[in-house]
Amino acid sequence: MKDSELLYAYAVTRDDEAVTEALATVTGVVGEPVRAVRHERLLALVGPVPAAQYDEGALRANLEDLAWLERTARAHQRVIDAVAAAAPCVLPLRLATVYREERGVHGMLAAGGPRLGAALDRLEGRAEWGVKVHTLPQGPPAAGPPPSAPRAPASGRDYLRQRAAQRRAHEGRSRQADEAARGIHTALTALAEETRLYPAQNAGLSRQPGHNVLNAAYLVPGAARTRFTSAVARLAESAPAEGVRVELTGPWAPYSFVGPVTEDPGTT
Repeated sequence: MKDSELLYAYAVTRDDEAVTEALATVTGVVGEPVRAVRHERLLALVGPVPAAQYDEGALRANLEDLAWLERTARAHQRVIDAVAAAAPCVLPLRLATVYREERGVHGMLAAGGPRLGAALDRLEGRAEWGVKVHTLPQGPPAAGPPPSAPRAPASGRDYLRQRAAQRRAHEGRSRQADEAARGIHTALTALAEETRLYPAQNAGLSRQPGHNVLNAAYLVPGAARTRFTSAVARLAESAPAEGVRVELTGPWAPYSFVGPVTEDPGTT
């Protein structure tokens, strides 16, 4: 590795020939080859990246750049997906985990070895599924005679009554959506081993219409995959009647269920 390079770490998995074969066909966040750093029976998957883009100062600026974040996240996920297709289990590392030298990667594996091994055992054969619930935007009125022009309020009191009625209608729709989201989460929790709830997604970032009322991840064993996805499909079919829309993503490597990875001072 050159002095002008750092090591970008993607994931941890068990030492396996199938993982090494998978790495031969995948490239990383800057198009670099990805290789394995071994410690006992663990592998850390890493690739050399330019320090000018990934040292502490550059990363601080890049993490504020949404276009850079999207490109990097897609490339990071591409590596994870390639390895997950070959390995019984992979523990994804957080985006932009960077080490100054290979010794730091060995230190991370050594310090976290027992816990990483236990996580690999616990998560083997399981996948993460994401479910988001959004309110449905208010569409145009149903076909029929054209509505009469709204009546202008006759007085300030009349105006306040109209505003109060509009507010009650909005609050009623919000309660209905929240109750629908709680019911969906309760039904899916019963089919998952673990769940994680996240803050509502910003509409500008999600690029989805409506307000996000549920943003959750579910850890599902392989044997329960069909039951889980079928349940989501049934819930999605009935959701519009409750004023919401259901979105399913996955299966993913279990990002939400790995927990923090012990880091060595060799990280930037």
